[in-house]
Amino acid sequence: MKGIRSFRLMPVLLTTLFLAVACMVYSQDQPKSNIAQVPAGHAMTVDGVILEHQADSLTVRSTAGAIYNVTTENAEVKEKKSNPFRGSKKYSRTELVPGLQVEIKGIGNNNGSLSAREIKCTNDDFKMAQTMDSRVVPVENRLATTQARLSETEQNSQRLSGQVQELSGISNAARGGAKAAQESADNAMSAANNAKSLADNARAGVHAANERIASLDDYDIRQTATVHFKVGSATLSKGDIEELEKVAAAAKGEKGYVIEVAGFASSDGDQAYNRRLSQKRADAVIQYLAESYSIPLRRFVTPMGFGESQPVADNHSHTGRQENRRVEVRILISKGITASPDQSSLRDSGAPAFAQQH
Repeated sequence: MKGIRSFRLMPVLLTTLFLAVACMVYSQDQPKSNIAQVPAGHAMTVDGVILEHQADSLTVRSTAGAIYNVTTENAEVKEKKSNPFRGSKKYSRTELVPGLQVEIKGIGNNNGSLSAREIKCTNDDFKMAQTMDSRVVPVENRLATTQARLSETEQNSQRLSGQVQELSGISNAARGGAKAAQESADNAMSAANNAKSLADNARAGVHAANERIASLDDYDIRQTATVHFKVGSATLSKGDIEELEKVAAAAKGEKGYVIEVAGFASSDGDQAYNRRLSQKRADAVIQYLAESYSIPLRRFVTPMGFGESQPVADNHSHTGRQENRRVEVRILISKGITASPDQSSLRDSGAPAFAQQH
């Protein structure tokens, strides 16, 4: 069972890795004016994901989209457990890495930040974030190396321009005469223009790389489908299978895609039962697509059963409850993966095509 569970987590780790890189780019570019202010003395609980971690502070984006500065020097970090018969695990503040889903309880301080008293996360989220962090750091290092190389290219171009001008002066002195001076000046101007073109292309390469990284968590919805179930059932009908065949056909020719599957239930039955039932319905859809069309498991985002929490129709009517017993399937295409920057201008000028490196 542990091996199966680890294998099913692979697509989640891949998707979360892309989201973590985008979180770090987003946190670096986020204007200070967009940081939410917490009134001094105001008790507050924030559910969200860590964007950035410094010595004794965090930048957290809540599930509602607000950005908060959080101080952690007085915070207790522990497990958000579901088993009431054992103690909570303790974690170090240094283990709070970007991408970790947390629940923070604290009080607003005089700087408009949230002074955390207690930070909780589930053990599964903690392990996933640690695994994700071990993959994100090498990506950051490669990006830093690429930007350093691009900066070195610009410096080399500037040195080349200076060398050409120096050689032009020596040529003028050796040849003498107005004609030799004019020819040298023309050559120097041409070399300077080439050097400027190299520098411009290098800057364009940096911009293209940054744009592609920033769009890693930006998805286009390529195909959607909704299948419905009978009361208390997680079995696919013939009509459901026909809808899923359309999804599989659409996914067959795509690259850089993931499939998002979410299950729902009507208000028949209690809340806990409906959550389990909606999860079974989502799992049934994934199992059918994987077995019948050989769609790799890495392509599926971890399925979620929302129970009766997100109805699309009135649960007080028979027709409304039929609409709410559903599974929604979406094919999402990552813009950051499928982007193909135009490198023709770089190749024509002799500049290295940095943006082609993945």
